[in-house]
Amino acid sequence: MVHDHFELKMWVCVSDVFDVKIIVENIIKSATGQAPDQNLEMDQLQKQLREKIGGKKYLLVLDDIWNEEMEEWVSLKELLVGGVKGSRIIVTTRSWRVAKITSKCQPYVLKGLSDDDAWSLFKEIAFEQRYADSTNSAFVEIGKQILERCGGVPLVIRTIASTLSYKETEKEWRSFKDNELLRISQKEGKFLPTLKLSYDHLPSHLKHCFAYCRLYPKDYEIRVQTLVQLWIAQGFIKQLNQSQSLEEIGFGYFKDLVERSFFQEVKNNETWFTCNMHDLMHDLAESVAGIESSIVDSDKIASEVGEKCRHISINPSLIPLLKGNKLRTLLHFPNMRTEDLSEEIWDLIIANCRCLRVLKLNHLDIQKISPSIYKLKHLRYLDLSGNEVVEILPKSICKIQNLLVLKFDCCFRLQELPKKIEKLVNLTHPGCEGCNDLTHMPRGIGKLTSLETLSTFVVDKDGSHGGADLSELRLLNNLRGQLEIRNLGSVKNAKEKFKAANLREKQHLRSLVLEWYADNGDDDEKSLEDLQPHPNLKKLVINRWKGDAKFPSWLSLLTNLVHITIWGPSKFKHLPSFAQLPCLKQLRILYCTELESMDDNSPKGS
Repeated sequence: MVHDHFELKMWVCVSDVFDVKIIVENIIKSATGQAPDQNLEMDQLQKQLREKIGGKKYLLVLDDIWNEEMEEWVSLKELLVGGVKGSRIIVTTRSWRVAKITSKCQPYVLKGLSDDDAWSLFKEIAFEQRYADSTNSAFVEIGKQILERCGGVPLVIRTIASTLSYKETEKEWRSFKDNELLRISQKEGKFLPTLKLSYDHLPSHLKHCFAYCRLYPKDYEIRVQTLVQLWIAQGFIKQLNQSQSLEEIGFGYFKDLVERSFFQEVKNNETWFTCNMHDLMHDLAESVAGIESSIVDSDKIASEVGEKCRHISINPSLIPLLKGNKLRTLLHFPNMRTEDLSEEIWDLIIANCRCLRVLKLNHLDIQKISPSIYKLKHLRYLDLSGNEVVEILPKSICKIQNLLVLKFDCCFRLQELPKKIEKLVNLTHPGCEGCNDLTHMPRGIGKLTSLETLSTFVVDKDGSHGGADLSELRLLNNLRGQLEIRNLGSVKNAKEKFKAANLREKQHLRSLVLEWYADNGDDDEKSLEDLQPHPNLKKLVINRWKGDAKFPSWLSLLTNLVHITIWGPSKFKHLPSFAQLPCLKQLRILYCTELESMDDNSPKGS
């Protein structure tokens, strides 16, 4: 009913920072599905907003507001006029004062779950692995007594029940009720002490990992692979079993925390996993992290960061106000409004943050990366993604031999990677997705046999850059995720080099993109037959193929394929049947103007 009643529906998470400009940007993003240009002034944003909501009946949800200043609320409300009669703004908050200043209406107070619903939720989680105990009178009695302390709050119920699901005896349940639970405050609405019981029962390695999540802004959509890489960089992941990589173990840690309800809304969009933290869980992470971690988004907080602080998320313009020189993490999140990173701030980071293991400075319009960055010799994770005008990385970056992750995704003008990249012997993830100006890959990259991702491999178009050839892919058999190979039309001695890439041994690859693009003009026949991938592949893209017109016979072996895309122009005149691929969900064939026929060997009735 709500869906049909409103022409425009928008949802914006506000949380702790009530910045009217950021809120307006997020409203526009929610309305259009696209973020506005970050360089727009307030009057330009206001014009965009009014064009979007003007003359429409809209519903806007402003979620989790904490601002208690009437003037700031009024300044936002004035920008939201223009919708037709019947438009509505819904505010959610945990503050009675916010409820009073944002509306003259009587606030609607959410109640906890009913006793029956609360018990149903508790029972489903606590007894998931041993249903028989859910009818055992002793467990039921203890469980209902514990449930009384959860206040009907679903998150608290889920978290406590998840903790109890790991305790299998009546004695353990009774001890939890009579000891830990008995000690917490009984004040109504004080849920953090109850949630902390579940934190207290975590293994020590998971406690470190959870507390580190305090650095993310509230309501932030967390990329799970990035989070695991940050844990690895800080040394939180312990490799007890050599048959598993650190990243696989880290994903196991994440799964354990999900099962204990410390994360929620886990999604898989086929490229990466994401998750969120409930606001109460974020408050818990902040509480248990204590003075070792901080989100620094104001002068006041920057001046309060002490010598014992080890991990910060920060607006880089506040770095000059920081004290202490033992930081191990310095993160910038793009939703923190900031100016370009100056050379002065680069110098301060390098001079004062020599213990850094993680440095994330993405989307800051950095013009040039300091050549002195090699002095941060403990760095394991360096993210410079989204700095669109960076054209070259300093050679000295190859001296940071502890580097595991080096990200420069969406540095659109980046032309080349450092020539001595082979010196980064511990590197597992060089991120260069979206770096469309890359001219070649550096020779020696094939020596980095620990690589787990290499999103793009660019063949040197004319050989003028002395770049790596496809044979350097031969031994990189731990590659995961996506591999995009560009400029295949420029490969000389194609049959030999295509086979030398050894794609059929790369069993962990899930997506392969083969792009022709440049053509060296030779008469060397290039055949897709020589680029056979491993049968585990799930996505195959063939782009502008102008080599052999015959489609490869190995297609029938790729029985795990889910997506196939064939972009023209190409020489393909005939395509095989795709009905033999049992997992195929999406087939896209575009601009193949020379295509004449396609086999139809599909079973009758399919």
